[in-house]
Amino acid sequence: MKSRRFKKLRVAVLCHENLIPPDSLEGYTEKQVIEWKTEYDVVSALKGMGHEVYPVGLSNELGIIHVAIDDHRPHVAFNLIEEFDGYPLFDQHVVSYLELKGQKYTGCNPRGLTVSHDKALSKKILAYHRIPVPRFAVFPMNRRVRRPARLEFPLLVKSATVEGSVGISQASVVRSDEKLAERVEFIHRKTASDAIAEQYIEGREIYVGLAGNRRVQTFAPWEHHLENLPEGAPNIATYRVKWDPVYQRDVGFSDGPADLTPELARRLEHLSKRVYRILMLSGYARLDYRLTPDGRFYLIEANPNPNVARDDYFSDSAKKSGLDYEPLLQKLMTLGMSYDATTF
Repeated sequence: MKSRRFKKLRVAVLCHENLIPPDSLEGYTEKQVIEWKTEYDVVSALKGMGHEVYPVGLSNELGIIHVAIDDHRPHVAFNLIEEFDGYPLFDQHVVSYLELKGQKYTGCNPRGLTVSHDKALSKKILAYHRIPVPRFAVFPMNRRVRRPARLEFPLLVKSATVEGSVGISQASVVRSDEKLAERVEFIHRKTASDAIAEQYIEGREIYVGLAGNRRVQTFAPWEHHLENLPEGAPNIATYRVKWDPVYQRDVGFSDGPADLTPELARRLEHLSKRVYRILMLSGYARLDYRLTPDGRFYLIEANPNPNVARDDYFSDSAKKSGLDYEPLLQKLMTLGMSYDATTF
């Protein structure tokens, strides 16, 4: 089969300075590779497509971006930044800087990042628009934990702002005020952020990938399965499920296309496009749902700029929809280059 040809672009790949990938996987363990797999997959794929690729490592200096723009004049910056100076919410400021410099970039705009990263704010906005979301309460740091009477157990406790399932484990689902206080304190200590406790929705974990600016495409709904969970253990995507290959094998983790009836699939597509637009998202995103046994979808989280590693949820669902990995990356760059921050 002939390989697809792409117009050659100059691409600056923005990533954390500690995650600039090597040229080869040779000599690295599976645990080492997982740290920078996304960066490696993107850089190597873009090079294989014939683009000029310039990895740019960031930590706490925006001037590095300015130098990269001056030196390489990239057509687009492929944005893989998830935090700045150690603070997750600051990734939106990196994107704002790119817009101020007139630099085209992949992924979500600053407003969409700001709204979606705040899990409480996004739920309030969605609830206003009558999108089903779990009931919740926020527990700020250095405050006494007092559960509102309307918030019934069981509850899932996590960071209100930190992504990547950091701090989420089987112990995150609590069933008493004592355990709630313990878990809130753990989240405060572990993530240095406010905690959010939301109604635990029993059901299936469904993911929907989307790409677009004003016109939005949805990819095949995806589902994760945990075959070897102990009886009664909650079916949740913990940190170890997402990032520990050994634990994944222990719990029988697998993922694949979600088996939905045509009616459920239509409802989910319509709902997902509404959520994407309500939260002012652009570029690409992944929406995480719980599907209850009686067929109701609850939006758990909106994830702008989700993981785009090869063979991950987002890229696999795109492939199921007919978009292989390299064309997917090309589409994300095309969306970035066509996005107009002054009119969106």
